[in-house]
Amino acid sequence: MESNRQWIRQKPVDDVATALKRLQQGTEIQVENGKPPLVLVQDIPFGHKFALRDLPARAQVHKYGQVIGRATQAIRAGEHVHVHNLESLRGRGDLQRGETGVQDSSLLQG
Repeated sequence: MESNRQWIRQKPVDDVATALKRLQQGTEIQVENGKPPLVLVQDIPFGHKFALRDLPARAQVHKYGQVIGRATQAIRAGEHVHVHNLESLRGRGDLQRGETGVQDSSLLQG
């Protein structure tokens, strides 16, 4: 079965979507019916994430309905989300030892 989907969001609460093919800057993404489309502000490689909404620096970033990391800088809607602007909060021994000052222990679950 062939699909023409260009991206996927796993859960309605997700802050990011995943490109199902390489997406060009300027591509319009219709996230919600009846609302203006999101416009990609840069090229998004296949399999990479882009922001569905503006995210302030240090905001928790959700994918699959779960926190996958924290924004290391403000991220605009339609911007590529990757290691240059997102830090993982999973599997980090420094967080488990409390070395980075994370206050929300629920981030360490999972």
